[in-house]
Amino acid sequence: MMGFLATSSAQEMTVEDFVNGLLDQYPKARLLDIYKSCFQDYMGAEHLVGDTASVRAYLERELEQISLEDLMPWYCESCGVNGNYVRVSLRAVIEGKISTQQLLEAFIASANSSERPSVESWTERWHEIIVTIDRMDLSLPCYEQDKRFIEEVLASGQYAISHSPEYREAYAPHYRIVKRDILEKLGELNF
Repeated sequence: MMGFLATSSAQEMTVEDFVNGLLDQYPKARLLDIYKSCFQDYMGAEHLVGDTASVRAYLERELEQISLEDLMPWYCESCGVNGNYVRVSLRAVIEGKISTQQLLEAFIASANSSERPSVESWTERWHEIIVTIDRMDLSLPCYEQDKRFIEEVLASGQYAISHSPEYREAYAPHYRIVKRDILEKLGELNF
């Protein structure tokens, strides 16, 4: 049960194709959510993981607090335009497609796997992406407000943001970011 735009291998697509696919799957998404997916694909997990015990405890608490009815119907979906990273839904753990330990190890390995690109290089890439999104004239809610907020985050030397309140309310995102090649090394996961 792959999610939108999920493919068996990393495959770069156009910004237009990515954005249209995301909005087809998530019609309540705002620019913040498009941005988040793109930075997750470019930057990977939001931080390096050193304290595996607290990461495990947080994951276990989250699993205890959610139910299948809260989750989207997919196990795995691509992030961003390049598909370097995927979101692995906690649905995959609850339904036994991947163990908690496998997800934890894949998440930690992904977070610690390579040197994170600079915020400056991400900012340049985002500016290329937003030019295309501007041309698409999508009439997204809060578009200009979201665009200014993203620029303020980037200008402060940061890049990570949360999903929009509308996205969180409508789609209850519960997932972990995993590098696509690390997930594929786990072998047959029956996604």
